[in-house]
Amino acid sequence: MKPAGIKETISYQDFDKVDIRVGTIVEVSDVPDSRKLVKMKVSFGDHQRQILAGIKQERENPAEIEGAQALFVVNLAEREMAGEVSQGMLFDIGYQDGVVPVLATPEKPVPDGTRAG
Repeated sequence: MKPAGIKETISYQDFDKVDIRVGTIVEVSDVPDSRKLVKMKVSFGDHQRQILAGIKQERENPAEIEGAQALFVVNLAEREMAGEVSQGMLFDIGYQDGVVPVLATPEKPVPDGTRAG
């Protein structure tokens, strides 16, 4: 893989607008009307959210990530996809570079809802 060029510079104020938090993936289920999407129930400590992710074709068994902590963007507008609503975005590593994606995870367990940055 050849690393992509660096994107344009943004200000700290722009970066500060992105709310990235640790969540525990409680449950992973199929989205029947989609070839790519799975539905995750994710705990952020004080609440849970439904987050859709296009990882169905990247993993032989998407449910293998149940119980894992990962990073999620939680302040995106809700988005409907394949008849389901996503309340955030999984922050994974590799997809845009053609590498089999992996979860962005904390090096050791932290409380759900812990902010990145």
